[in-house]
Amino acid sequence: MKSCGVSLVTAAAAFSDEENKMAEGKASGETTEGFLSLTAEEKEALGGLDSRLFGFMSLHEDGARTKTLLGKAVRCYESLILTAEGKVESEFFCQLGHFNLLLEDYSKALSAYQRYYSLQSDYWKNATFLYGLGLVYFYYNAFQWAIKAFQEVLYVDPSFCRAKEIHLRLGLMFKVNTDYESSLKHFQLALIDCNPCTLSSVEIQFHIAHLYETQRKYHSAKEAYEQLLQTENLPAQVKATVLQQLGWMHHNVDLLGDKATKESYAIQYLQKSLEADPNSGQSWYFLGRCYSSIGKVQDAFISYRQSIDKSEASADTWCSIGVLYQQQNQPMDALQAYICAVQLDHGHAAAWMDLGTLYESCNQPQDAIKCYINATRSKNCSNTSTLTGRIKFLQAQLCNLPQGSLQHKTKLLPSIEEAWSLPIPAELTSRQGAMNTAQQAYKAHRPNTEPVLGLSQTPISQQSLPVHMITSSPIDGLCSPAKRKRTSSPIKHLEQLRASRNNLNPAQKLMLEQLESHFVLMQKGLHKDQSSHLAEPSDEQPSLSADTAQNLLVASTDIQKLAEHRTLPSSSVTQAAALNHLSSHIATSGGQQSVNFTKESTPSGNRYLVPETSRHAGETPDGCAGIKRLSNNVQLLMTEPICSSNHGDSTSRNLLSDNPQISALLIGKANDSLMTGACDKANDIHSEIQTKTNNSVASSPTSVISTTTPSPKSTEQTTTHSITSLNSSHIRLQTINGEGLEHSQSSKKPDLPITSHKPGPQTIPLMTVSIYSNSTEVLKACRNLGKNGLLNSHILLDKCPPPRPPTSPYPPLPKDKLNPPTPSIYLENKRDAFFPPLHQFCINPKNPVTVIRGLAGALKLDLGLFSTKTLVEANNEHTVEVRTQLLQPADENWDPTGTKKIWRCESNRSHTTIAKYAQYQASSFQESLREENEKRVQHKEFSDNESTSSDSSGRKKGPFKTIKFGTNIDLSDDKKWKLQLHELTKLPAFVRVVSAGNLLSHLGHTILGMNTVQLYMKVPGSRTPGHQENNNFCSVNINIGPGDCEWFVVPEDYWGVLNDFCEKNNLNFLMSSWWPNLEDLYEANVPVYRFIQRPGDLVWINAGTVHWVQAVGWCNNISWNVGPLTACQYKLAVERYEWNKLQSVKSVVPMVHLSWNMARNIKVSDPKLFEMIKYCLLKILKQCQTLREALITAGKEIIWHGRTNDEPAHYCSICEVEVFDLLFVTNESNSQKTYIVHCHHCARKASGNLDNFVVLEEYKMEDLMQVYDQFTLAPSLSSSSS
Repeated sequence: MKSCGVSLVTAAAAFSDEENKMAEGKASGETTEGFLSLTAEEKEALGGLDSRLFGFMSLHEDGARTKTLLGKAVRCYESLILTAEGKVESEFFCQLGHFNLLLEDYSKALSAYQRYYSLQSDYWKNATFLYGLGLVYFYYNAFQWAIKAFQEVLYVDPSFCRAKEIHLRLGLMFKVNTDYESSLKHFQLALIDCNPCTLSSVEIQFHIAHLYETQRKYHSAKEAYEQLLQTENLPAQVKATVLQQLGWMHHNVDLLGDKATKESYAIQYLQKSLEADPNSGQSWYFLGRCYSSIGKVQDAFISYRQSIDKSEASADTWCSIGVLYQQQNQPMDALQAYICAVQLDHGHAAAWMDLGTLYESCNQPQDAIKCYINATRSKNCSNTSTLTGRIKFLQAQLCNLPQGSLQHKTKLLPSIEEAWSLPIPAELTSRQGAMNTAQQAYKAHRPNTEPVLGLSQTPISQQSLPVHMITSSPIDGLCSPAKRKRTSSPIKHLEQLRASRNNLNPAQKLMLEQLESHFVLMQKGLHKDQSSHLAEPSDEQPSLSADTAQNLLVASTDIQKLAEHRTLPSSSVTQAAALNHLSSHIATSGGQQSVNFTKESTPSGNRYLVPETSRHAGETPDGCAGIKRLSNNVQLLMTEPICSSNHGDSTSRNLLSDNPQISALLIGKANDSLMTGACDKANDIHSEIQTKTNNSVASSPTSVISTTTPSPKSTEQTTTHSITSLNSSHIRLQTINGEGLEHSQSSKKPDLPITSHKPGPQTIPLMTVSIYSNSTEVLKACRNLGKNGLLNSHILLDKCPPPRPPTSPYPPLPKDKLNPPTPSIYLENKRDAFFPPLHQFCINPKNPVTVIRGLAGALKLDLGLFSTKTLVEANNEHTVEVRTQLLQPADENWDPTGTKKIWRCESNRSHTTIAKYAQYQASSFQESLREENEKRVQHKEFSDNESTSSDSSGRKKGPFKTIKFGTNIDLSDDKKWKLQLHELTKLPAFVRVVSAGNLLSHLGHTILGMNTVQLYMKVPGSRTPGHQENNNFCSVNINIGPGDCEWFVVPEDYWGVLNDFCEKNNLNFLMSSWWPNLEDLYEANVPVYRFIQRPGDLVWINAGTVHWVQAVGWCNNISWNVGPLTACQYKLAVERYEWNKLQSVKSVVPMVHLSWNMARNIKVSDPKLFEMIKYCLLKILKQCQTLREALITAGKEIIWHGRTNDEPAHYCSICEVEVFDLLFVTNESNSQKTYIVHCHHCARKASGNLDNFVVLEEYKMEDLMQVYDQFTLAPSLSSSSS
């Protein structure tokens, strides 16, 4: 099915109108220099070209005619825009973006798309625009923004024709961002889609296998690789890469057998890989490593030489050659090999360490110190502390030596300064002449491309020494070319322009104005440093070492073509040198680096291949799998932002056009919001910038259902009644059916002509029905809509944009308000617990958390029923999920080495029984008592040391003790846990597990841990990482004791800020384990409630509140979720339901199913809550009818299936969205009665005409109509009750 988007034919027609106007102007004697016109045939051809064709049409071979047409169209559009002074319809800019994208002129495409965004307030409806924008961001490695753009495409149009391509790219980006769970999901979604895609199925399967390896799931990876090798007609390149990975895994992974067996298999796999691809320098290098590890020195050396011959020079290869020479006691040869390595990659920590070791062994401590210092300055140095200690030790030795003793000593090796200028040994440079000739030919072909920094291109004597090596040399002369380029920042450029303000030409003056405007916004804090948005692999990221994915993703015609380093413009889009593509050397030692892809170069294995001498502890190599260019010339890189001149060219190239007037028109006036530049605009596209309109789309989509609809009885209820008064300061006011939104959009720009959109096949006309229409009117309005295609399954309003996290509340809180007191209520007796104001106090959105102190005592709860002793007696073999964690201070979270504070909070999952965990809990307590006694005995002796070590400021932590946390223990079985569950019925109704006023009690089925009780068994330090409850429901938690728990709580309004922090730390807010850094939150003006929960205290977490918990002592806790019958709770639950859908995360609470059950079971008297539920029913009723009609029109039979009692809601087995009423089940699954459900989008991706699926019906339309009509607003109660 084609995507709904703005019609290009319509825009082409508008283009004709504009041409006619210009022709009239020329007839009166005016001329337009360089004006071109398009023929009717050309316009018709252009009408079918948009971003969906990117990567699926060739512009280099048989597409030369299309390329010429696109170039002409771009010139025509630019001419028209220039003549009209930019006052053209927004569609022109969208088309211009598409054309430039197809021509692979990404900078112009980005600028045109941004201009379209600034003019088109409902840009998010245009799926082809979002897709094109995502492709441009992807090209520039701006993964955070590319991910958001692609997610929005799938949200507004799940049946988008390039959905498979989007899932592939999302999988690749999440893989680089170390969000492996999301990556795997998107790869799998791409794999089941039968539509065309850039990669073949076997290549996607390879990425899945490699993903397992990256996660260190080696057995799963090995099985997946071996399964791939069984594929018939496996392409040679894929086969070679799979064998290469298997070989390298066997060399590195201890789990795959003993050393001799592993090395034998490794060599066999690598030799087979070389049979499939004899020119793989990486495989030759790995083979050399394997030979070296088993002592076959000559074979290893031959392999290394082959590696150098087959690929560009690699720092890893030279480093390994150095190790080989050093092991053979050839220090001079080792020295020269190490020098080659560090000249290729100045930050190659392993080479610097090995070079330092070499100098130490030759008794040259001064040179060793210099090498160790360079190693510690490398981003990928894994043992900085050890090296620092070694440096101090050597420096102390030098201080104790007599003066002049070293000067008279004969040196075995040249000093580091002398070695830097030595010629390379002849036996190592046999290819130098040939490679120089090839490089000169390459330069002639691409004169603006900076050469790869390698021994074959630049004589040793001409290469500059890295910083810190020769302290007397000027720094500028010591930096590598890539580092020198990084210094050309926009601010420096701004200063240069300001200094010569009076001598600037018009284009430079315009640039200066834009830079100054941009700088002002930066000063105000509106512009985030782009480096925080670009994808950067984590230092701890486990990955592989080979040029694996790169070889799979390269097009056969582009294998020899060097890709360019791309980053988004760091400043205004029109600044002259805002964006230029760097080619830089392969940084092979890890961290964040520039990557230059050739056939054999890789950002993967080369990066983290630590030579043998640094691997005595048996570490496995870390790195990130390379992702080479797709066949449409799009490439994933792990880079850091670089602003530079154009490949060293002194003349700056305008980002948009050679014509500065066109540039200005594409960008708009200097005071436009677009003046914040490419990075700002990208921020604007995915965040609520309030300069857009006073009545702009809400930052949270369900704000549209948080407002009331004008009823027949009261026309005054339009936009005044909003749930924003409850807990949504970031929500804007809109009317429920979108009319208000339309009016606000049309009034925004009365002077601009509005493009009359040609409805696409999925475009739904604005409904005249409202929640006050009866079901018959609703179905009548839906009549014949299904013949146009299938609807999107969103609860939200047709006019509503994709959901977005809220921005931080404004104005920010003063620093003295960032540690607010926790709302607490002390109970003395049972009457206090059942006092109605207690309920109202807890559900008040102004109170993100409430601690009810002394609840157990007031109600005489027998907490002993939940003690470890009683649990063991009741069900000692009951399953316990165990999380293995590191014991850390509650307000800190350090990496495993204890060197830096991080957000990632890792814990490994396993399972045990209550009896075994109880034994661990008891032994942990006894061990602690023993340690306390030992400390007491030695208190006087160690008191000074203890007081010193307690000072944690800036001091390294660790090593950390490992602890085990027993979590998610299911207490839902009322037969096993009858006494325990009965005791909880003593609680007030509003906190009970089951009650009429609890939304979760109306689901009709069990959701473990939500509408059932879960138990947690803890030792000190046990952590529940940061999270919001599933679908933002409230939660109840009671501490059984005997120890305490410490809680950290952040109000719901600030979850968007925490989401941003998670993104910056390569974490998934919804799925990853994270522990916030309190210092970061303080700097961001985020308030944090912090309190101790004692035994018998009940903690009420309000809807949407973010929280994380750590046990102070040994204790058990019980917990469950509650859904108060309030508009705020329902609104936040639906908001999270839609956000989950956007993020491709399953919503644990099926909100559609729940909403219909609520309509059946509950009388609602709150007008706001009623209107939101009624609107949800209206939306779903429309979707069911339209989908049903579409299926009937297509001749698809709908089979009655019905529902059984307590049958859970259904989810798509592929994408995990909720599926309501009409279930798509494969023929095989239906015949076997397994009923594996698909949503209609996934069913049509797997089988375009649904031939392989049957459609099962759960509800009769008459039943849904009856529920809809009978759900009416109940009279308001005179008083509330608990």
